[in-house]
Amino acid sequence: MTEPAMPFALDKDGVRLAVRLVPRASRNGIDGIVQGTDGRPVLQIRLLAPPVEGAANKALIAYLAEMLHLRKGSISIRSGETARFKILFIEGDGPAIIAKLEHWVACAGG
Repeated sequence: MTEPAMPFALDKDGVRLAVRLVPRASRNGIDGIVQGTDGRPVLQIRLLAPPVEGAANKALIAYLAEMLHLRKGSISIRSGETARFKILFIEGDGPAIIAKLEHWVACAGG
């Protein structure tokens, strides 16, 4: 049995993370890894914040920073500012960040 593909990969100076954001959710949390519209894996994250004036993007960065124990300034949106599908860049020790992401997804049952 092969392991499912992960929505994150090592990149120069950090990690690239594919996310599908569900704003105005009933709770903050992750749904685990789901298949994106292009067939690639994405980490689906639900947030209470509405998609208005960047509120959901700010909440996404704050949520990831809190869950991964990182500074908000180390997380940036590379593409998808106004879309549900986003590519994020997390600056730092790539292998350590990937280990945190894998643990987080595993604990969430995703």
